Amino acid sequence: MKRFALTLFCLLGIVTSLTAAEKLRALYLTGHTDRHHSWQVLSQYQIALLEETGIFHVDKVVLPDTVTTESVDFDRYDVVVLNVNQVRWSKKFKKKFARYIRKGGGLVVVHETDNAFPEWKEFNLMTAIGGWGDRTEQAGPYCYWRDGALYKDHITPGSAGKHGKRVPFVINVRNESHPIVSGLPRQWLHIEDELYGDLRGPAEHIDVIATAFSETKSGGTGKEEPVLFTVTYGKGRIFRCVLAHTKKGNDKALRNVGYQIVFQRGTQWAATGRVTLGTGGFILSADKPTLRTIDEIKGAARP
Repeated sequence: MKRFALTLFCLLGIVTSLTAAEKLRALYLTGHTDRHHSWQVLSQYQIALLEETGIFHVDKVVLPDTVTTESVDFDRYDVVVLNVNQVRWSKKFKKKFARYIRKGGGLVVVHETDNAFPEWKEFNLMTAIGGWGDRTEQAGPYCYWRDGALYKDHITPGSAGKHGKRVPFVINVRNESHPIVSGLPRQWLHIEDELYGDLRGPAEHIDVIATAFSETKSGGTGKEEPVLFTVTYGKGRIFRCVLAHTKKGNDKALRNVGYQIVFQRGTQWAATGRVTLGTGGFILSADKPTLRTIDEIKGAARP
């Protein structure tokens, strides 16, 4: 336990005594995912990771699958972490959310949330690319990494969203200067996980930070797929991470320390436009995944 507390001290690299008023306010918005995912498992991990940093005050709001009259004051928050899919929001609630992001709010879109709201134009602009939800070429081009840049395939028809078997894969950093991945190795091995591919969408104002190769032998696309990227929507900052598939009783992908670091740093970036959180004393490599359980995360959290 002492080792993890020491690592956390190194990870933060900031003043340790932030008051509640000085902390960034994060709204964790969740409450429904499809039968293939578990918002309960994912929210437990992600909230623990944010609280571990000592720089976030987190409010968790559990919404019903259909939102009609729910009142959420988005303007109270620096960043929203969105963990939902297959949900229905009223036009009024959608407009309120889009206005918050457009005016400069931060947004973190996790794994299965890129499946949500295929019919909502503004959400698809916020997320840039997504999958499933009956998305087709009408949603925008297929997007993948080719020849050192994001390639947009406007020609090939077909549905959006594919993944093979859950296997380990190497994360390849493509924008080393981005603060979310600054100081991390150019490659690290991610534990068994779903690697989303064949994503498509408007793909506007997108900056790809990292990719991973989706192997055909495991049922993947045979392409280098975006896994970490940012999107600009008005004045808003959006961090997208397609990693970390969870189901009830299965939190394996969330134990990857590389993922934990980029989730923490990506949320700070979305909230503020900068990153003060360090990379810690963890060693990431392309040969062996570095792992940490939720009990270890909670044990390292600040009072």
